[in-house]
Amino acid sequence: MDIRHLNYFLEVARRQSFTKAAQALYITQPTISKTIKNFEDELGVVLFERAGKRILLTDAGEILLEQAQQMMQAFKDMTFRLEELTEVRAGRIRVGLPPMVGVSFFPQVIGRFRASYPGIALELFEYGTKRVAAEVESGELDIGVILLPADEERFDSFCFVKQQLMLVVPPSHRLAGREEVRLAELSEEPFLLFHEDFALRDRIIAACERQGFRPHVVYSSTQWDFISELAAVNLGIALLPDKICKELDRERLRIIRTDPPIPWELAMIWRKNGYLSHAAREWIALARTMLAAAD
Repeated sequence: MDIRHLNYFLEVARRQSFTKAAQALYITQPTISKTIKNFEDELGVVLFERAGKRILLTDAGEILLEQAQQMMQAFKDMTFRLEELTEVRAGRIRVGLPPMVGVSFFPQVIGRFRASYPGIALELFEYGTKRVAAEVESGELDIGVILLPADEERFDSFCFVKQQLMLVVPPSHRLAGREEVRLAELSEEPFLLFHEDFALRDRIIAACERQGFRPHVVYSSTQWDFISELAAVNLGIALLPDKICKELDRERLRIIRTDPPIPWELAMIWRKNGYLSHAAREWIALARTMLAAAD
């Protein structure tokens, strides 16, 4: 058994296809099929079974999957440590950012980091908070930004934003002239919310349920600008972070405080007790400094 065997196995398991795994690894399908067959012979078990056009893990494959993921993560950690010992300023950092967070807070951080470390590949992934947290925990991402609270048993973190959500309505709306609105007053309103992958959606629904109603969701999106545009043409009401609201067109939208307020607090997270490369630690330090200065 070697790392190549494990890498091929994990790629087939992830994609449920020998063809797609071969394409992702830039090798031929016969090569990966032969390697997996040799691997099965070496272990004395069958790892995959065919179900129509899909490739599924056997019971033995499920056991190996769990162990292989841990072994590959350990191998990556070892590689990172060796690179750091030789002071190689190269490699990559994978950072997960919710869409509204990336555009609002990180352009200057990204620019400064690239200028300081031109040899390091910075890969950015736009995911909702739930997926960011899951992929940081699994090691698919090195660092991520999520909506607090963060699981302190799984992640180390630092908070860089403490704001609240604001009600967004068009000027023609019955509440447009108000400075503050009780959440309970919104019980009959059509809501424009973020997609189910976004923790902010759960936060809003939970806040409404505490006021005795479940919001009627008419549209869901992953983009805050699309949500605000739908609100501007009176297709529903939206609850957006104060930071985002400051960028909206006040001629087309009105911004109103809610009672009780719904907090919007963001934190950068990384795996607790997981190895952080020199580059990842530099990213965290730079982001902490620049985001604190911009707060």
